[in-house]
Amino acid sequence: MTKPILALTSLVMSVGLLTGTEIPKIELTNGQIRASVYLPDAKNGFYRGTRFDWSGVVYSLKYQGHEYYGPWFQRTDPKVHDFIYDGPDIVTNACSAAMGPVDEFDQLGWEQSKPGGTFVKIGVGALRKPERGRYDHFHLYEVADPGKWSVTTRPDSVEFVQELAATSLGYGYRYRKTLRLTAGKPEMVVEHSLRNTGKRAIETTVYNHNFLVLDGQAPGPGFVITVPFQIQSQHPPNRGLAEIRGNQIVFLKTFEGRDLVEFAISGFGADPSNNQIRIETAKAGAGMTITCNRPLVDHNLWSIRTTVAMEPFIAIAVEPGSEFAWTSTYNFYTLP
Repeated sequence: MTKPILALTSLVMSVGLLTGTEIPKIELTNGQIRASVYLPDAKNGFYRGTRFDWSGVVYSLKYQGHEYYGPWFQRTDPKVHDFIYDGPDIVTNACSAAMGPVDEFDQLGWEQSKPGGTFVKIGVGALRKPERGRYDHFHLYEVADPGKWSVTTRPDSVEFVQELAATSLGYGYRYRKTLRLTAGKPEMVVEHSLRNTGKRAIETTVYNHNFLVLDGQAPGPGFVITVPFQIQSQHPPNRGLAEIRGNQIVFLKTFEGRDLVEFAISGFGADPSNNQIRIETAKAGAGMTITCNRPLVDHNLWSIRTTVAMEPFIAIAVEPGSEFAWTSTYNFYTLP
């Protein structure tokens, strides 16, 4: 279990964040699981990219001697677009350098905003639109207004609130995310709510990247993903690496080098009961489930040698003055 911790220390030093200022973070525990969470901070926070929500970056979660999260890359480079392989290292840019179960919202207002104006990424703030180019979530945009963040901590939970005043395009919101470790269970509940405080309706999607790094092991034989529907895909995975078997994705080869599995998943229905994921690996002897109380609108799998990421999407529609809420539940367990 020490390898991911050592990698994280090296990573933080290589990114240049250890400059005498402590990175804001918190440790949570309910006696069964222990979670380590980075806190949002525009100046000293670990994650300051403009792709993912700044709140709730879980960089470690331990249960029964197993580590579920941690760095999937070795260092960052601002010249990189998304990530690259550089010898033995995986190098990413600031926008993709997140860990654990992190949310990404689709942008708001890019098409309506003029160059030099602003558009919105919930969980990040109002971002400056450059003079030219199309929206690219791997691009690091100037944060014109990060909004007002407040954080409330308890021994087993942390609540984040971001308030963004109405922008020139009329978008404004109060976004709340709470990470709570359930008493007496190896369970983490992530509650979200989004109140529209602006003048324009908010219509967007959000997905969780779910960067699983289970015991630092590469995906391979014995690694199985199960969902409650028969999986379909127009572009199924490379059969030498993984294959679809009914409602399962089965990994066939231990990933190494530049091995990659990425494909869109379909076949799910409109009922929220379809928004469930079970991930197990016999080699580590551990697994987890992820459930959400909102229906799927899209689904994707992305996996390289250091991480397996199931990405469930939901749709959000909030009129001015209204609120939308959703909850994701993570259960952790060991295999016999």
